[in-house]
Amino acid sequence: MNMRRSVPLVVVVWVVVGCIVAGSHHFFDNLHSLGPILTAILAVLLWPLILLGVKISIS
Repeated sequence: MNMRRSVPLVVVVWVVVGCIVAGSHHFFDNLHSLGPILTAILAVLLWPLILLGVKISIS
């Protein structure tokens, strides 16, 4: 098994799941300024925290 290929696959799966979770929690609504855009990016990357109930917000 080639380890170089496995790591990017895990990253892609992490980001895809993060997009699904962030979208289901409405983080992609109203991306009209930098704060909500950064919040959406953090939500995609830190999606397990969202599932645990942590509120992520950058004003």
